[in-house]
Amino acid sequence: MSLKRTPLFDVYKEYGGKTIDFGGWELPVQFSSIKEEHEAVRTKAGLFDVSHMGEFTVKGKDSLAFLQKMMTNDIAKIADNGAQYTAMCYENGGTVDDLLVYRNSEEDFLLVVNAANIEKDFVWLEKHVFGDVKLENISDSIAQLAIQGPKAQGILQKLATNKELSEIKFFKFSSNVDLSVASALVSRTGYTGEDGFEIYCKKEDAASLWKAILETGKEDGVLPCGLGARDTLRFEATLPLYGQELSADISPLEAGIGFAVKVGKEADFIGKNALASQKENGLKRKLVGIEMIDRGIPRHGYKVFASDVEIGEVTSGTQSPTFKTNIGLALVNIENSEIGQEVNVEIRGKLLKAKVVPTPFYKRVKK
Repeated sequence: MSLKRTPLFDVYKEYGGKTIDFGGWELPVQFSSIKEEHEAVRTKAGLFDVSHMGEFTVKGKDSLAFLQKMMTNDIAKIADNGAQYTAMCYENGGTVDDLLVYRNSEEDFLLVVNAANIEKDFVWLEKHVFGDVKLENISDSIAQLAIQGPKAQGILQKLATNKELSEIKFFKFSSNVDLSVASALVSRTGYTGEDGFEIYCKKEDAASLWKAILETGKEDGVLPCGLGARDTLRFEATLPLYGQELSADISPLEAGIGFAVKVGKEADFIGKNALASQKENGLKRKLVGIEMIDRGIPRHGYKVFASDVEIGEVTSGTQSPTFKTNIGLALVNIENSEIGQEVNVEIRGKLLKAKVVPTPFYKRVKK
């Protein structure tokens, strides 16, 4: 089966992109090197192609009521031109997906979902539609770029002719921003732990916008970035990745995104009872940060032990480009989740020492 490609595929080679199969998509893992791209985002700016993500529109008089039923967060709290991070759950509290909800008005929303879950999510939503709600999958007509890093605003502002980007606050957006070569929805959101913007435009405008941003930001040190740096950046910031920190078997509460679960909101939502029970009775397992004491890198799927008893497994891990330490996220039994507790990670058949440490590993210092 041939891999899916974004509207920017033909541009990757011009910038040295090395592509891999990522959930059925042929996407760049890196352009220069993962460490160099990671460093650029932390200190200057990086540009990502995230056009593989899915976009659904939800329109009609019952849109708000429908989304309140489907989402764990309180959708009624989103103002016009606001965005919110949330999750969708199964009845048992397992996670269907984590996503962003953008509100144009009470009858007009945009959902942005994970690439590997587009079809599954759409079927799930469609199955529960009621009343005056029109659900549409517009993923194939939309491209999404993300410019992230301390210099992101300055670079993008040079292209934005009709909008002062400093007016777009965190988790807010502006539609129809003129970026010289394209009109786009620009939101102050991201997946790196840095300040920056996610930009939604027509797929036919993606290549010219990509080139314009890289050209405009050249003197500020902007670099094209691939999936490798996207993963190390989101991991250091302890932002969950669906399929690793979140899944049909892992609830949002277990994954540490309880802030996006409002069991106290008026509206009933799918999974509410299960999640309320988890809150009330206490979690049996929890996502924690670990740092290796012995030499070795914890990787996804590696088992975690307390003495010789298996207590969980690593969901993500790497050598941190920022801290130069070997760190991981692990889902472990609640009694083994205390900060400072020593655990063992099975790496290549050996039990190597690690300790539970606070998360997020990286937090941006806001100026």
